This record gives sequence, structure tokens and C-alpha cells, in this order.
Amino acid sequence: PPTPAATASSPAPAPTLDTATPAGGPAAFVPNGSRSKQQVSLTYHANGDVGLATRLLDLLAQHGVHVTIFGVGSWMKANPALVRRMLDDGHEVANHTWSHQTMGPLGRTAIADEITRCAEALAELTGSISPWFRPSGIEVPTALILEEAGKAGYHTSVGYDVDSLDFQDPGAKAVVANVAAAVKPGSIISVHFGHANTVDAMPGLLDLLAARKLAPVTVGTLLS
Repeated sequence: PPTPAATASSPAPAPTLDTATPAGGPAAFVPNGSRSKQQVSLTYHANGDVGLATRLLDLLAQHGVHVTIFGVGSWMKANPALVRRMLDDGHEVANHTWSHQTMGPLGRTAIADEITRCAEALAELTGSISPWFRPSGIEVPTALILEEAGKAGYHTSVGYDVDSLDFQDPGAKAVVANVAAAVKPGSIISVHFGHANTVDAMPGLLDLLAARKLAPVTVGTLLS
């Protein structure tokens, strides 16, 4: 998991793209965890309105839930205090590209730039590039995306098998219903910052998971 961000009294960590094992091979696409565990992972795409992001983090803290947050690099650079709070609250912060483009049609150079610029932002803000990457604008990454993610130091591209469709703003009840229709042990759930219905759906989502005896955990815990 990411290391804590630097405090005001300590210098910011030096950006680094080094990882424990050499990069080179393509990242592996993982859409879900083990079906034998009574665990699921809520994975948030971090972008958009800061006020809604703060409300969401407040709710997660109130319920003692830890999640994995795939941050857009440019958004994280603009909101370093929120990134520090995410880490302080026990969440994982991961790579969701630099500017949230639709990755599928991009060429190699643009794909590499999107991944590495976000990795550099993560390293600067958290001291780690994070183990986890998720491309923007595409559900299943192409071979080219996986190749460039591997070169950037990512061994895992984290997908999802439950799409809440909250980005369509269908209302809180519909968000909960969309998750209820698909969630199972080992599921990775896609949800978003920047949408009021996502915040409003949180109590219902957590009640749903509790009723099905599915513990919400980070991706790192789910895949361990």
C-alpha cells in the first residue's frame, strides 16, 4: 500500500518510479478477487467536485470503511490536502491516468504519458506509485495499455465486475440496485467521486453489503 504522505514538518518524498521488481512484462488484468472470500472492494474514481469528495470521505470515515481510490493525476496534484486525508484515513490511492482520457484509441506515446505522469504525481504526493493501475474510459484494457502499464512499473491493472453506473446519475436507489444485482464474494465495485447520488447511496450500499455478509476492503486486502 502507499506510504503516508509527508507532513508539514517533513520534506516531501522524492518522486520515483522504481518498484520492488523490475518492470518490463505487461500488467495482468484482474477484474475480481477470490470468490471464496466474503469480501468485496469498493473502488472509487477520484475526480470532480471537492465538496462531494469531502462528504464521501466523511461518510467512509464514519462507517470505518477503507476503500481503494483511483485518482486522476491532474486532480490529485490540484488537491494535495485531499490526497493526504485519503492516506490518513487508511485508504489506498492508485493510478487512474493523468487526465482521464478515453484510453482505447490513444497511441503508444499518449498511453505511456497518461500512465507515467499520474505515477509521478502519486510518487510526489504519497511516496509511492501504488501497486494498482486502472485505465480511464475503457472497461477492459487493450494489450497496448497493459504493455505500457507494465513498463511504468505496474504489475496489475485492476478492473471491476460490478458497475454501479453512478456516473449516469440515476439516483441513489438505482445505484444500490445496480450493485445488488451483480455483487458477489470477491467483487470489485466501480463507483465515482463527483456525483451526489454516489454520496447519497453510500448508507444503502453499506447496508446491502452487511446484509449479504460481504466485508468491504481495499484492493490490496482483497487480492492478498
